Amino acid sequence: MAELTPTPDAKDVADNKVFAILAYFGILFLIPLLAAKESPFARFHTNQGLILCIAYIAVMIAVIILGAISAILGLISSVLYLGLFVLSILGAISAARGETKELPLIGTFKLIQ
Repeated sequence: MAELTPTPDAKDVADNKVFAILAYFGILFLIPLLAAKESPFARFHTNQGLILCIAYIAVMIAVIILGAISAILGLISSVLYLGLFVLSILGAISAARGETKELPLIGTFKLIQ
């Protein structure tokens, strides 16, 4: 995970750490999106949480469709789902530590500025 911001503002981190952590739990990314929209720290983690949520939905659809076609394709999709879960845990740990590290593979995508 590459460091995006070497030293996030300590007050911003302290005030918005819980919001940043919530961003990694599926649809809960909406909480920091609405409640901490002025926080660069929370926005960074909300963006990553949004990307993860979109990826979860895409993989869930793939598991259903590909699983109906072939058990092997369904298994591959399930492994992708597990990988997204690991990314969610890594992101939540980064937020809890007050860091702004991009997640592997998806961290470079920006939907929220």
